[in-house]
Amino acid sequence: MQDYLTGQEIPDVGAEANRQAVARFLVEQKNYPKAVILRDAPLEIEVAGEAYCSRIDLLVMAGQPPRPFMAVKCAPGSLGSREREIVSAGRIYGEYQIPLAVVSVGRDAIVLDTVSGRRIADGMTAIPDAREADRQMAAQTPVAYPPERLEREKRIFRTYDRENVNIVRS
Repeated sequence: MQDYLTGQEIPDVGAEANRQAVARFLVEQKNYPKAVILRDAPLEIEVAGEAYCSRIDLLVMAGQPPRPFMAVKCAPGSLGSREREIVSAGRIYGEYQIPLAVVSVGRDAIVLDTVSGRRIADGMTAIPDAREADRQMAAQTPVAYPPERLEREKRIFRTYDRENVNIVRS
């Protein structure tokens, strides 16, 4: 299979076809440049004193200067079963929480507010376009995840992430 974003050959494993559909949708329907969509964004954390490495399927950057705006989990099957995982990833990814978390099967999606964990909307059309993403980032003050809850959130992410099967880890 050829990766839509990079043009490189990639294995067709797990939810890869869903990820390719989401990437294509973001570029062709929501007007994001390919360059602002990161595939397999590394998520490296320490949990209970041990290093744990994972990846975010798609990380969409927005704003000036560009910073993480939307973390996307491309999953097979039930969308609801992956909501908590991608919200956790968005909370622990960097110094500040990623504003939006999305879980998608390629033809449907759930859009979540990372800070509150609440569902914002359903459907692929609910994903903000590039212009709206830039507007939101300009109007937003970055929010750090509360330090006293960070270790717990990392454990939650790791627990869900370990349940992923049929993925390629490097």
